[in-house]
Amino acid sequence: MASVTLRQISKDKPTGQGRGRQLHRILDDVSLDIPDGELVVLVGPSGCGKTTLLRCIAGLEEPDSGTIAIDGRVVNGVEPRDRDIAMVFQSYALYPHMTVRDNLAFGLRMRRTPADEIERRIAEAAAMLEIEALLGRYPRELSGGQRQRVAMGRAVVRRPRVFLFDEPLSNLDAALRQQMRVELLRLHRRLGTTMIYVTHDQVEAMTLAQRIVVMNRGRLEQVGPPQALYHRPANVFVARFLGTPEMNLLPGRIDGGRFMDPDSGVSLAAEGLPAGEALLGLRAEDISLTPAGQVGTVPARVDLVELLGWEGLVHLRLGPRVLVARCEAACAPSPGTVVGLRIQPGRGHLFAVPEGHRLGL
Repeated sequence: MASVTLRQISKDKPTGQGRGRQLHRILDDVSLDIPDGELVVLVGPSGCGKTTLLRCIAGLEEPDSGTIAIDGRVVNGVEPRDRDIAMVFQSYALYPHMTVRDNLAFGLRMRRTPADEIERRIAEAAAMLEIEALLGRYPRELSGGQRQRVAMGRAVVRRPRVFLFDEPLSNLDAALRQQMRVELLRLHRRLGTTMIYVTHDQVEAMTLAQRIVVMNRGRLEQVGPPQALYHRPANVFVARFLGTPEMNLLPGRIDGGRFMDPDSGVSLAAEGLPAGEALLGLRAEDISLTPAGQVGTVPARVDLVELLGWEGLVHLRLGPRVLVARCEAACAPSPGTVVGLRIQPGRGHLFAVPEGHRLGL
């Protein structure tokens, strides 16, 4: 096991050709400390730099500036095979002409591991990942989930100090993704090894991570435990990126210690915050619905309802604004109904305009 330390990592990549050739900043002064044994998830939209950062840690790419240290040892310029890491890719990258057993053993044989040790490690990994019955099969005879288990097993037998996962579940269907998330959590609990996991899926990030690193345009937007980022996003980008459905945002102003959006009629106490334009962020569960006309509520018309089993997502129109509220499906109002909207006590997030950073709430 090992810690990973990143200090001021920057990297540019060329775009265009000829005279139009320019450098595009992929990673911009990234610094991060990952303690020994932590499961950290790098999440962000496509092109935000998360995979490039992972590849720099792996040694598949070199940063233009900054240092990468594994367990205190600077590994800039060190070959990938000498960093004592194992990487699981989006594509399973299994050798099609080899059985599962041989795929698991290949890397160990290249390192001239004794045969009895190879067999012992294969047996341990196969039991851990429940693939004992697959050892004699070829990759073409396996399902997607089985292939991904074998890919993880090939990393496990290495017993690396750091595991790197590059969107390993994105090729699987929804049910298999959920199953494999559980398997990854069990694997981390059993091994206790440092794991760095890249995904664009915020559900994976929320369910897997001990800490989430939200990236955008090559920079770190916020780092912290999933619930901390969900309940106290540092800025509008994090607020909108984490959570399903996406956070509602209402433009308005803060005056006299109160936020007000005149177009929707929604207001919120904002004592101690400076006057000026602001955005009010509301999670779907921050909004409660009541019969129309109750004191302290804002009238809203139900536009449509998404029924998702136990719960429903109610789309509401308040003048030109559209908000989404969460409620029990059995209590969901019918489209066209006028209801009362109330913000749950202590809920709501205020963000500065145009900077987007969180205000004091």
